[in-house]
Amino acid sequence: MASTQGQRQLTPLKPGTPLIAVEHLSRTIITRAQRTTILDDVTFVVAAQSLFAITGSSGSGKTTLLNVLTGIDRPTSGSVLVAGEALPNKGENALARWRGRHVGIIFQFFQLIPTLTALENVLLALELGGGGGLSRRAWRDRALHCLDLVDMRAYARRLPSALSGGQQQRVAIARALANDPPLLVADEPTGNLDSHSAAAVFEVLAGLTERGKTLMRASAGIDLLDGRIVRRHNLSSASQEVSQ
Repeated sequence: MASTQGQRQLTPLKPGTPLIAVEHLSRTIITRAQRTTILDDVTFVVAAQSLFAITGSSGSGKTTLLNVLTGIDRPTSGSVLVAGEALPNKGENALARWRGRHVGIIFQFFQLIPTLTALENVLLALELGGGGGLSRRAWRDRALHCLDLVDMRAYARRLPSALSGGQQQRVAIARALANDPPLLVADEPTGNLDSHSAAAVFEVLAGLTERGKTLMRASAGIDLLDGRIVRRHNLSSASQEVSQ
């Protein structure tokens, strides 16, 4: 997908500079009853225009890690740099604006608005994210283009209840692409799908790197156990090879 004229992009990177650099990242929740460490001294980098995946069982810290990387959660310690910008240094309003312009989020349970059609769900993302630098009159064409990219244009007028799980997830991907963000974050995007639908959705996701996107997918890049990295993977040719 070509960049949209007027699109707000992340700061251009110098050659060899990772899009995301995480160093000694920790997140601890303290209550009167206990102290719970969710992330424990996590360090890794993510190259631009790559597929980077995080695996681990339920409760291993995958979602929290993605939330910290998108500014939804704050780290207890450590640093997160995205295109050279330190996310923990931003205020909540600035983080929300940054996220709307630069990050597309794909959820396991789709999170589509049930009373809106597929097209309207994508249009809402444009409304909330600033329109990807486009004029309002160009939003409909942009939304239809995003549905085209995931082979869902023919279903543009259908409500989510009239779509299969795999089709809903494709609409969710189109919604994440609406503002043409350079970074996409998918939290177990195929975990609620049957094997056939999951394979089709993963094929769509893997192809996004060829369109200039960086995709972080919670599902083989690093394995998390009790908040710590326990294994790093050599991924397939469509994915990033992770090294310390």
